Amino acid sequence: MHRTPIDRLALILVIIGGLNWLLVGLFQYDLVAGIFGGASTLASRIVYSLVGVSALYSISLLFREAPEVD
Repeated sequence: MHRTPIDRLALILVIIGGLNWLLVGLFQYDLVAGIFGGASTLASRIVYSLVGVSALYSISLLFREAPEVD
């Protein structure tokens, strides 16, 4: 299936979010908060928001049809 640049960016951000949650679950360490100085900083909230919007966008990937190959 052909992916647009927005599809790829959304998937990258969702993967980053998933890896961050893996770190939280296994080691109780929030990498985003660690990088940006806490979970409540503006930069962290922007990253969390971008990951969330990317997750919502990625739902559309489930319902797209693959282009027909001749």
